[in-house]
Amino acid sequence: MDALMDAFYRQQPDPTNKAQQVSFGTSGHRGSALNKTFNRAHIAVICQAVADYRQLHTITGPLFLGLDTHALSQPAWEVALQVLCANHIDVRIQPNNGVTATPLISRAILQHNHCRDDGHADGLIITPSHNPPEDGGIKYNTPDGGPADGQVTGWIQARANEYLMRALQGVHDMPLAAALKTTHEYDYVGHFVEQLPDVIDMAAIQNANLVLGVDPMGGTALPVWLAIAERYALNLTITNHSQDSSFAFMPPDHDGKIRMDCSSRAAMANLLTIKDRFQLAFANDPDADRHGIVDADGLLNPNHYLAVCIDYVLQHRPQWSDKLAIGKTLVSSSMIDRVVNGHQRTLYEVPVGFKWFVKGLHDGELAFGGEESAGASLLTRDGKPWSTDKDGIVLALLAAEILAVTGKTPHQYYADLVSRHGQPHYRRIDAPCDDQAKAAFASLNETSIHSTQLAGEPIRQILLHAPGNHASIGGIKVVTDNGWFAARPSGTEALYKIYAESFISETHLQTILTEAQTIINSALANA
Repeated sequence: MDALMDAFYRQQPDPTNKAQQVSFGTSGHRGSALNKTFNRAHIAVICQAVADYRQLHTITGPLFLGLDTHALSQPAWEVALQVLCANHIDVRIQPNNGVTATPLISRAILQHNHCRDDGHADGLIITPSHNPPEDGGIKYNTPDGGPADGQVTGWIQARANEYLMRALQGVHDMPLAAALKTTHEYDYVGHFVEQLPDVIDMAAIQNANLVLGVDPMGGTALPVWLAIAERYALNLTITNHSQDSSFAFMPPDHDGKIRMDCSSRAAMANLLTIKDRFQLAFANDPDADRHGIVDADGLLNPNHYLAVCIDYVLQHRPQWSDKLAIGKTLVSSSMIDRVVNGHQRTLYEVPVGFKWFVKGLHDGELAFGGEESAGASLLTRDGKPWSTDKDGIVLALLAAEILAVTGKTPHQYYADLVSRHGQPHYRRIDAPCDDQAKAAFASLNETSIHSTQLAGEPIRQILLHAPGNHASIGGIKVVTDNGWFAARPSGTEALYKIYAESFISETHLQTILTEAQTIINSALANA
């Protein structure tokens, strides 16, 4: 930790080295100070670029600033304050400089912009999400409350790298003590917790007197769950109160790394060991935008839980218009397609990344948006925007509502869906992919796939663009009646990812995966 903190302040990124420049992925800029990819200079130029973007687009309201419990988050938060306040931005922070979960920032932005006319607000969150302890991250949320889209992050990235090239010339700064005197406190936790009945049937949870457990995984959800338990008098046990920036209490993930991934059985071992103490238990990653759901049958697959949530809310939100669509990423389970079709609702299928749901949730056109990596949000019970970023806390409480109202655990509810719609078999694997092959992905088209069958079934669709919004999927998806695969290159590693699913059998799934690699490798070789 000492070496990490020293590197944050002392190491200077090389602006001519692309690997050390500012780079916004699907969830902001991430890196490690030890690799010169998340240092003081990066935060300073990003925050100055955000200040410039605000001025260019006349965003004159407050900026809601949050941070999680990673070691680099606190120093990055301090640098952000120094730069933002030097640009005369009204920065809102949690009282006592406390940590702040991602969904609370989104909720605060939406509330301000709905209720106030003194200029639109936006936000910055200092977090690398579930990444290892040595990582840092920062993401920008626009006035619609959600993660900035590619055009916005592209502009901020280019502007920030210009400042890096100029050795930070033009980046405003001021002493931290002076910056803190210009900020205003905002009770993120209090506002969020008080408004929960707008989105979740808290009365049903209270009346059922469920025995609940929660593991905040050392993150920002801890103060929120403490407040929820007190405000609603729930029989809720917080299984881990630790907030140690080394996350030493975490069991290793499947690859031996420390990773606060609440969708991983290995990382969730602490909670799974004691699951029988509770009727239902949850976990959140460090910035609380993801959820892990545990009952007597163990950790529920995130894809399965999304299907459960969608089926439930479509039956228990009577104030919702039947014209509202349901959002899913194209690598999420097709069980969701079958559930949505069963309710005669519209499916809105988009590329990977929660940013594709922001507009629909903000405009009240999407009832629910969820992605395969345990991130989702939904409208309030009367059909208004709640959070346009992923909300792991509300999705955990929704599991409690489902149990309270239906008497079924999430696993039992999913078993009912399987009896109605069939048993899916889903897996994701990685395949080697060098830079040349990654470049070839961009030139793939429908004619690149010469096969007419996949695992014994006729190919019905070859997709390069998502059906919902027609945006490029950054890869390709091949669909049959009872199975599919999607392939897309990794942005950081020498591999491409293959997602696949079969509604026939595990053997059929393996055949899909084997043939998918052959099909893709042939297409890339001929591209």
